[in-house]
This record gives sequence, structure tokens and C-alpha cells, in this order.
Amino acid sequence: MGIKLTLTVNGASITREVDPQTLLVDFIREHLRLTGTHVGCDTSQCGACTVHLNGRAVKSCNMLAVQAAGMELTTIEGLAAADGTLHPMQAAFRACHGLQCGFCTPGMVMSAVDLAKNHKCGSEQQIREGLDGNLCRCTGYQNIVKAVAQGAAAMK
Repeated sequence: MGIKLTLTVNGASITREVDPQTLLVDFIREHLRLTGTHVGCDTSQCGACTVHLNGRAVKSCNMLAVQAAGMELTTIEGLAAADGTLHPMQAAFRACHGLQCGFCTPGMVMSAVDLAKNHKCGSEQQIREGLDGNLCRCTGYQNIVKAVAQGAAAMK
């Protein structure tokens, strides 16, 4: 038996019926077909599934969809402007080549936006500590750190 779930997703109010055991990441990918949010580990270790709930970064593989009822959910698809203009953090990742294969990039960008908005990220150490829990298996993180610093500066 499904539960009626209503929330705001990338600025639009949506209502769907979901199984009470549906993870938020599965709801995003399978019910809403927003596949920019990735499933990397299913244990909240890698950060590939990071989204924003009410403006804060959360790992969507670590919570049930019904726990997001009534909240505002932003996925990587909702970060850019409606006209396609990249968010400053997305633009910084592009400019600094803060990616290689791109699998971790959506979660990394979502975490970086939260870091820039809600935490201290003035130094390389603060950025590295703030991104702890977001794993990239391709890069040495140097360009990611540079991108976060540039994106955070552009967001001010």
C-alpha cells in the first residue's frame, strides 16, 4: 500500500504515491526520472547521491522518501537557472575542470554549494574537510578544491 507524498522538487510542487520503504534516492531517480543524482554505494559513504533538502545537503540514499514530505528538494537538475545558465558552482567546476569521469560531480557540486552557503570554506583545509564524505575515485581533488574556492567566491 502506497503513501501519498507531496513536496516541492526543483521549484515545482509534486505529489506521488510511494511505498513507505522507498529511499529518497530511488524516488528521485525512478519516480521523478531525475537521474543526475547518482547511486554510488548505498551506505552514505560516497556522497554521489547528495541533494538539498530545505537548503541543506543530505545524502539521499540514507533516508526514506516519506521523510521529505512537505520539504523543498533541490537536485543537480534544479541548480542551474531556468534559462540554462549554470549556477556559479557548476560554472567553477567546469572552468577548473573539477571532474574526470563525472560520476561524483553532481553530489560534489551539491555538497560544495551547501559548504559555500552554510559553512566556512575560506581555506583549502576547510574545503577539504567540508567535502569529507564525498569521494572521487578519479581525481587528486586539487581541481575540485580549486573549483569550490572559485565557486564560493562567485556565490558571494
